[in-house]
Amino acid sequence: MVSGFVIEQIMDCLLPLLKGNMNNTEHDFEEKIKIILQSYLTDLNFVSREEFDRHAHVLLKTRLKLEALEKQVNAIDVKINE
Repeated sequence: MVSGFVIEQIMDCLLPLLKGNMNNTEHDFEEKIKIILQSYLTDLNFVSREEFDRHAHVLLKTRLKLEALEKQVNAIDVKINE
């Protein structure tokens, strides 16, 4: 989902086009909007769903390993303190 801040930045660029360039044709207006949106969307660094899923899987495996290590450390701690 696109943040409100990004939407505000896009609107700040689009509003002058709406207010000041009513003489432009619909095609010219659409082209200007496309250029502005492409420049903002390019800067957002989106990832594919597949890449997101891969990272989520790696994170899950890492979390499970961490939990296992925490149990081992706790077991060692109990033995040391006996």
